[in-house]
Amino acid sequence: MYPEVIVSPMKAELTAVGFADLTSPEDVQNAIKSGETVLMVVNSVCGCAAGACRPGVRQSLDNAKKPAKLTTVFAGFDIDAVTEARRHFAPYPPSSPSIALFKNGELVHFVERHNIEGRNAAAISEHLKAVYDEYC
Repeated sequence: MYPEVIVSPMKAELTAVGFADLTSPEDVQNAIKSGETVLMVVNSVCGCAAGACRPGVRQSLDNAKKPAKLTTVFAGFDIDAVTEARRHFAPYPPSSPSIALFKNGELVHFVERHNIEGRNAAAISEHLKAVYDEYC
């Protein structure tokens, strides 16, 4: 498990723009069951999270349509919350960072780590905006 001193600033990159930090399995279940469109970012300490995922997700919010609820769990830190979130990502294998969009409690889009690595923040943002336009 990562130390809080390392994780806190990385969490803040998303919570500062309105993401709810989900730290328990119940938090995850309640968010998904809310019946709204829910964006769930599996945050991590890896370089692609810092260099592209978190900035891309933040940029994607500059869109006419966007998810009603913004949430995040942190891999390697909020273990139980991440485990619960990953139960809802099937059939996708665990990966971090990753990005899930739920609508009415159902997973409608998933961005795996291999779709984040090697892409810049702008490309991730544009991809997510297209997803929001379709589902939100």
